[in-house]
Amino acid sequence: MTAALSTRSNFTDPDAAYRMIVEAHRGVSDEQSAALDAALVLILANHIGDLDLLREAVTLAKRSVVSEGQG
Repeated sequence: MTAALSTRSNFTDPDAAYRMIVEAHRGVSDEQSAALDAALVLILANHIGDLDLLREAVTLAKRSVVSEGQG
């Protein structure tokens, strides 16, 4: 049985999590930043280890990006 995708914050300090990600991009080129994002996505996707959850997350993320581009 597949677990449900959690879209609520699971961090005790979500601002700190956001800052950590932003800080990881400080001082790197745009190309390195894109590579960092891709590596982070693949590492976290592997951690999830569930194709159904990953599919749901990809769909949700793509929907948010596409809808932002339309506005």
